[in-house]
Amino acid sequence: MDLNRVSVFGLGYVGLTFSVCLASKGFNVIGVDVDESKVNSINLGEPPFYEPDLKDLLSDVLSKKLFYATTSHSEAVLNSSVSFICVGTPSKPDGSIDLKYVEHVSSDIGLALKGKDEYHLIVVRSTVTPGTTRNLVRSVVEKYSGKICGVDFGLCMNPEFLREGSAINDIFNSDRIVIGEFDSKSGDLLKKLYVEFYGDNLPPILRTSLENAELIKYANNAFLAMKISFINEVANICEKIDGTDVTIIAKGLGLDHRINHRFLNAGLGWGGSCFPKDVKALISFARKLDYDPVLLRAVNKVNELQPYRAVEMAKKLIGDLRDKRIAILGLSFKPGTDDMRNAVSIKIINRLIEEGAIVIAYDPAAMDNAKRIFGDSIEYASSILDCLKDADCTILVTEWSEFRDLTPEDFIKHMRIPAVVDGRRIFHPKEFSSKLKFAAIGLGGFVD
Repeated sequence: MDLNRVSVFGLGYVGLTFSVCLASKGFNVIGVDVDESKVNSINLGEPPFYEPDLKDLLSDVLSKKLFYATTSHSEAVLNSSVSFICVGTPSKPDGSIDLKYVEHVSSDIGLALKGKDEYHLIVVRSTVTPGTTRNLVRSVVEKYSGKICGVDFGLCMNPEFLREGSAINDIFNSDRIVIGEFDSKSGDLLKKLYVEFYGDNLPPILRTSLENAELIKYANNAFLAMKISFINEVANICEKIDGTDVTIIAKGLGLDHRINHRFLNAGLGWGGSCFPKDVKALISFARKLDYDPVLLRAVNKVNELQPYRAVEMAKKLIGDLRDKRIAILGLSFKPGTDDMRNAVSIKIINRLIEEGAIVIAYDPAAMDNAKRIFGDSIEYASSILDCLKDADCTILVTEWSEFRDLTPEDFIKHMRIPAVVDGRRIFHPKEFSSKLKFAAIGLGGFVD
């Protein structure tokens, strides 16, 4: 069995990044996606989304013929020994996850395995609720292949812990690998693959049950989301108390080694494809087990309301927002990506429009995605300074590095009314508040 021959099903953020990273280490990788235009674009060296360093890495592995994309599931399975499932698991209206893509790709793999005599390892990297790998993936593959799991094919659950904007670094420098295994043979093979991939840089490996691995991913994201919602709740309290600053509170908390400083940056809330979906999915899953996840519901509620703090701050600074020109700096849900899925900017802009404001926005990477969302309901700036021009208030939404270089003088020079809401705490409060109208998340003395 040649573990260097790998197929990856689903060429979104997780699948494509993982594919090119494997290929860059000498693995022969076949990527599979049902979207023919996406496949063609990838084979031409054009990723369908922005991720730092991905385009260069993709071009390199394509030129070395270590990776190519296809729409043929059978071609991929028959020419590989390991198949990773990386398809999406979007939310249903009730918050539970939609497993139709996982089920579909499982049937595709099963049909392909029907004509293959060699043992094949299937690894689920999609985020799925406990029981899915064993009860859905295994059953569907067995049904369509006529083969037996643990005899004719292996099965693992291997959750990913990637952060958009730093996904390539997160793969090459992972802090742990979790292997949920159907049996020891499956786990041994996946471990061997990662030993070859990482070499001397092999991170700690946790081998456990399929169900534990599935739940670890949800618990991991829910815990990080909880830390953010917690510090945002503290930030909202700070705004009621003169002389307090949530960044100092967070620093004091972070010095406690039991807590640490990571994910204690107060702001406008979390967005993206993972945290919102995973927290809601865990809440829905718990309810199906007849358990009310009170803490998780509170975590989600804080996050749903947090973006609107920026709008309220803007009203405190300049009054009624009707016909006021509001500049939005940052549209993507985080810096380093063009992804606007569940971005807090969407809530903020929609609320500003409801308030009758004129919105002009700028983002270094997400402008095309923003235009698809907002159409002609807002204006789009060509640069930071173009966005600030004649604005009555600026709301900093995404903490892109280029925004950190802005000075109070930049706002004073270009805005009609120099008023700034720092939604991500990147500006020095004393310097800014001494020169212009200024409010920031978690800074006491500026809002009621």
